[in-house]
Amino acid sequence: MNILFFLTPKEDVATVKETDTLRQVLEKMENHGYAAIPFLSREGKYIGTITDGDLLWFLKRRNFPELRTLEDMPIITIERHRDNQAVKVGESMEDLFDKVTNQNFVPVVDDNEVFIGIVTRKDVLVYLQKKIGEKQ
Repeated sequence: MNILFFLTPKEDVATVKETDTLRQVLEKMENHGYAAIPFLSREGKYIGTITDGDLLWFLKRRNFPELRTLEDMPIITIERHRDNQAVKVGESMEDLFDKVTNQNFVPVVDDNEVFIGIVTRKDVLVYLQKKIGEKQ
């Protein structure tokens, strides 16, 4: 089995780019209902993960500024506390399972670190549940 079996391609994943503002990121996370979102460079490389906690602590340290001031705050200035570890397409399923155990999603990158999509914990669990059902 290959990691691509579980892949949700980047076209189907909401992401943020380093050129986005804090307001854009907040709105994207709210619209999609995400607590964490992949963070990409201009070139499409995976930088890390922006979480709602990262945003909350950033806003708290700035005394919760008005929403319109967030339009001038680049997301690249936000301190991230924990990035989801990525896997490369050719890595083993064991590497994927190890990461998905501790992360809600695992970013997948090609050999040049370009983001190609994610594998969600839910997709892996649904697959395993189906396999168990087939054996019973």
